[in-house]
Amino acid sequence: MNSGSQQRATPDARVKTAGSPPPPGGGIYPVDGDIHLLDRFAVIYRYRAIAISVLILTTLAVMIQSATAVPMYRAHARILIEDERSTAIPGLNSESQFFEDPEPYYNTQYKILQGRDLARRVVTKLQLHAVPEFNGTAPSARTWLTIVGGFADRARGLFRSSSTTQEAPAAGETPDESALVDTFISRLLVEPSRGTRLVDVSFQSIDPQFAALAANALAQEYVSQNLQLKLQSTDNMLQWLAQELASQQKKVQATEAALANYRDKQNAMSLDDKQNIVLSRLNKLNDDVVGAKTRKAQKEVLFNQIRGLTPTELGKASVIAQNVQVAAAQARVQEAQGERVRLAQRYGERHPDLLKATANVQEAERVYLLEVSRAAQSIKNEYDTTVLEEKTYAQNLNAAKADAQDLSKKSVDYNLMEREANSNRQVYQALLQRENELRVAGNSRANNVRIVDNAEVPKTPDGQGQRSWPIGIALGLVLAVAVPFMLDYINDTIKTPEDVARQLKVPFLGLVPSVRGDKYPLLASSHVPHDFGEAFRSLRTVLLSQYEAAGTKVVLFTSAQPLEGKTTTAVNMAMALAYGGARVLVIDADMRRPGLHRPLRLTNDRGLSQVLVGQARVRDVIQRTVDPNLLAITAGRVPPNPSELLTSERMKTLLSNLAHGPFDWIVIDTPPVLAVTDAVVVAPLVSGVVFVIGAEMTRRRLAERAIGTVVSARPRQVAVVLNKVDFVRNKYYYSRYYGHQYKNYYAEAI
Repeated sequence: MNSGSQQRATPDARVKTAGSPPPPGGGIYPVDGDIHLLDRFAVIYRYRAIAISVLILTTLAVMIQSATAVPMYRAHARILIEDERSTAIPGLNSESQFFEDPEPYYNTQYKILQGRDLARRVVTKLQLHAVPEFNGTAPSARTWLTIVGGFADRARGLFRSSSTTQEAPAAGETPDESALVDTFISRLLVEPSRGTRLVDVSFQSIDPQFAALAANALAQEYVSQNLQLKLQSTDNMLQWLAQELASQQKKVQATEAALANYRDKQNAMSLDDKQNIVLSRLNKLNDDVVGAKTRKAQKEVLFNQIRGLTPTELGKASVIAQNVQVAAAQARVQEAQGERVRLAQRYGERHPDLLKATANVQEAERVYLLEVSRAAQSIKNEYDTTVLEEKTYAQNLNAAKADAQDLSKKSVDYNLMEREANSNRQVYQALLQRENELRVAGNSRANNVRIVDNAEVPKTPDGQGQRSWPIGIALGLVLAVAVPFMLDYINDTIKTPEDVARQLKVPFLGLVPSVRGDKYPLLASSHVPHDFGEAFRSLRTVLLSQYEAAGTKVVLFTSAQPLEGKTTTAVNMAMALAYGGARVLVIDADMRRPGLHRPLRLTNDRGLSQVLVGQARVRDVIQRTVDPNLLAITAGRVPPNPSELLTSERMKTLLSNLAHGPFDWIVIDTPPVLAVTDAVVVAPLVSGVVFVIGAEMTRRRLAERAIGTVVSARPRQVAVVLNKVDFVRNKYYYSRYYGHQYKNYYAEAI
């Protein structure tokens, strides 16, 4: 990897432990946090062998299933389900008896079409027990693929809600009948046509003629059942109405008879509005009293004008003078007096004519007074008559009021009885009208369901053989894409630098490719691949940029679990530093399972364990290697207490003395963290910790736990090296992010 890419580092790519100084700038590999679409194709490429196998096997399975399956034929019938209002008779049916929202009604009809009751009637009508396909004598139409599909359907049914579960068998069904009904329903398909009131009913069978027969039988039985249910519902309603009408008629007769008896017993015929004589008499008497009072007042005024007058004064009263007889008598008096005056001028007082005239005057005056007296008496009589009339009417009015009050008391109970009678009468009339409407509606035999298209005998099987190719390829492609992503999701190992940055939250130092065929590849070997050697040169560059301070740098190498290549990484890292001109000392601190001496081909008779127990000096255990700049201290014989030796003062003194010695770098190989705590106790004594993780070997939780254990010891720096990376398996990823193809270009040039 080129040094330019190694020098770029994002701020988030460095992690500092608490209390440690900030790390030097540069050197950490950048990690791109964006996910590109091509990264998804990289997952498929990584599992390309499995994806290709899934595609081929799925396509072959579908083709074999299509070739070996017994052909199935599906016949389609079409039914029109109109709204219930379409059969309503204008003026008879009430809107309240229909569904206000059509959706529940149509969903109900769809469930009826797929229900056991309708299926049972069709099974009986078709005598399904005698059909070879259903009694077990016909060849089976099921293959291994349909069986798998059936198991999948049953598995999906376990997760469905109780409202969508299959209808339970009826109580009266025999096991054989229940099995036939279940089989019939499994072959049935009901599909509403979107945006219309049409419903397609299809049935699948190995016999095309029977498929059409079953579809038509189901459609006809559904239409017949719908009409039968309507008529049955009407008949039931009519029977109920007949009973209610008879009962209600008795109630009406009883309440009306009670009213008549009450009127007779209470002598209160006027309680009926049509025969209310008391109220009419009361109103008339009230009017008569008012008229009598008016007439009395008028007569009283006239009477008061003549009351206390003398006969002479009466003649001067205007009310008397206006009398016709009085006026005529007064005129005769004046005429007689005029005649006497005329005769008195001609004759003397003793003249017979004058005497006769005088007698005529006296007679006229007498008649006049008599008429005045009669007129006055008439006025008095009329006044007395009006007074008597007023008293009579008042007495009669009081008697009528008493009768009305008595009638009002009796009307309380009567009104209650009358309201009950009216209520019963109205209920009776409503029931009678409803009965007549239902009889008219039942006689019409209108049905809102009818068959639009009868099923025809299908000519080709359902799911033709030529369709198996595209179906198999399509299904295979889907599975070929899904399986790699599923495997990638299940695989939670650390695979890429992105996993290190996102999941472990630890700086990524670099990666080392996997090398096949050589168990312990070393840089000193002449057969080391170019990628392998270049990876450690890049790591050397990063370490040099990370530890720029003067003096000896002590770096500890460890891993989460065994076999991740920490020892090989530590040895090759030390060798790369030595090839760069630095004086390097590599120490094998894995005193439990020492392995540093094997790749370096050194003896392990004496080593670190003898130095820490005081049995040897440092100069006695240091061994030279193939490179003069690289020295090594092996682990020595396995001690009984490795952890105690690493935490001892001798270990601290040893590292302190070596740090002030002639070495530029000291590389320490320690055991895996999850196995023992040796690396944890040494971590605070070194300049930094390099955590080696095997790509696609270590699970994320184990790596997090191991790094957390190391960080708890508060080392100065922690970084991760991703080891055993398969560039071929992850070709796209590393070529995109790390330019791996350019390394191959230069490797070929060399």
